[in-house]
Amino acid sequence: MRTSGIAVAALVGAVGYRLVVGGELTLDTGLGRRVRPLGPLTVTMAAPRQIVFDVIAAPYLARTPRALAGEIDVLERGTDMVLAAHRTPVGRGMAAVTVETVRFDRPETVAFRLLRGPVPHVVERFTLHDDDGSTRLDYVGELGTDFWQLGRWWGDLVARRWEATVRGSLNRIREEAERRAAVNRRRRA
Repeated sequence: MRTSGIAVAALVGAVGYRLVVGGELTLDTGLGRRVRPLGPLTVTMAAPRQIVFDVIAAPYLARTPRALAGEIDVLERGTDMVLAAHRTPVGRGMAAVTVETVRFDRPETVAFRLLRGPVPHVVERFTLHDDDGSTRLDYVGELGTDFWQLGRWWGDLVARRWEATVRGSLNRIREEAERRAAVNRRRRA
């Protein structure tokens, strides 16, 4: 009898894990809420602020490129805000799925707010600073989890993957913005 109880608990745990990671089950009780910072991260790009902003906004406000179709699904699109689902591979054939609002304040801010995902609370902000023809992008955010120490452990685990994903996105943004800036410079020359 004890063995079957352990097996049931393991099965429930595995199913619960898949549901939470996949964003299909968000536990948002507020009990024992812990909030931890995300970032700060800073990237300097050899591209004007307007180009950097356009690179960030294009997959959301215009048509999502095929290269990002597996990562971003815009569910609702407005002129300065979208509702988007993001998919991030997390290993073992699983993907973390988040649903977020993304708000655009041209040309300096892109703000994200989590509505559904593996944790109950995330807010993030990209702030773009003009730096004499280059752009400094500052990323800051916060991630919140419930259930005291258990939530803190889960939040630390999620935050490591979250920040790694943001770093990867920032590198792709930098590469594309610098490529576009170089094309513009060649056209003007």
